[in-house]
Amino acid sequence: MAKKEETISMVDTFSEFKELKNIDRTTMISVLEESFRNVLSKMFGTDENFDVIVNPDKGDFEIWRNREVVADEDVTDTNLQISLSEAKKIDEDYEIGEEVTDEVFFEKFGRRAILNLRQTLASKILELQKDSIYNKYKDKIGQIISAEVYQIWKKEMLLLDDEGNELLLPKTEQIPTDFYRKGETVRAVVARVDNKNNNPKIIISRTSPVFLQRLFELEVPEIHDGLILIRKIARIPGERAKVAVESYDDRIDPVGACVGVKGSRIHGIVRELRNENIDVINYTNNISLFIQRALSPAKISSIRLNEEEHKAEVFLKPEEVSLAIGKGGLNIKLACMLTEYTIDVYRDIDEGEEEDIYLDEFKDEIDGWVIEALKAIGCATAKSVLATPRDVLIEKADLEESTVDEVINILKAEFEE
Repeated sequence: MAKKEETISMVDTFSEFKELKNIDRTTMISVLEESFRNVLSKMFGTDENFDVIVNPDKGDFEIWRNREVVADEDVTDTNLQISLSEAKKIDEDYEIGEEVTDEVFFEKFGRRAILNLRQTLASKILELQKDSIYNKYKDKIGQIISAEVYQIWKKEMLLLDDEGNELLLPKTEQIPTDFYRKGETVRAVVARVDNKNNNPKIIISRTSPVFLQRLFELEVPEIHDGLILIRKIARIPGERAKVAVESYDDRIDPVGACVGVKGSRIHGIVRELRNENIDVINYTNNISLFIQRALSPAKISSIRLNEEEHKAEVFLKPEEVSLAIGKGGLNIKLACMLTEYTIDVYRDIDEGEEEDIYLDEFKDEIDGWVIEALKAIGCATAKSVLATPRDVLIEKADLEESTVDEVINILKAEFEE
């Protein structure tokens, strides 16, 4: 009786295990039945003549064996056959050729069978658990999750989600100024799920650009609703980031919507990222203008592009150069990452000549749309226009020859006076 109780309590244990490990009822019944059949097959050479009924609600099971009634002297396999005299002990009406179904009590198979069953079950449950974790987190790649710090090591942190699954946050995926204690909650994005040798390893990240994108989606309803699209992100985690956004609705200012009133929307993101400075700029397909915006807050004088080699030479007034480069070179580094162009900055010094004049000063003589077209190709000043070949102005700014000639004459006249 003790052995039977031991076996049944084992089923109870795995029934509880099912609840803890989020394994569904149907799968658990299937695993239990398969495990019993595995043991029966090892003991008798086959399990085909057994019916296994698992009752998870009651926490018990039944095993029934089907055998053919044969003459006493014809019994060759006691697992598949039962002698007529034995069958008649069960019921006097049995005759040769009929089938006898009687209940088999697993505890009578001995301790070794019970241990075998335990091991088989434990192995299958572990395999199911690993598959469940892998499939769950494979579908969560790129999503933000929250987890509790369980253990901190030099090169990584071990965290537990609300189901007790283990997650890893490597040092390389932590913001340099991150500091956590055991028991604290961490927010991060699921970066990848490795499954080497069916041993799932979930890697999460706080330095990924995707983490910043998901935070914007949480804070800015227009992004979540698809009215504003994040086109590019460049990050130096914990230091600074640049985000290029675009609106599909002309009535929505994408930069303003992302920043919020008095920075209300972006403040929470900055705080989550350990005071990482975030520049939000308008995206454009015009690469010259995009580079100008990416170098903000610096104002550039002119720009020369080499689209084949993805290189740009940017000319700025001396006082703008330091703004373009930024503290520790962060601004220009992020601009290169965002635009995917190698940007070289040059001081725009005119030796022995008068100071340059911004094109906006010529609004009385040159149409505003012409000025905007020239600024869009990086020509924001009179001298930057005059320094750009005539055919480049015509092609890149998409202006008529007569318009370009008129602009050049007006600008030349200003410096000849």
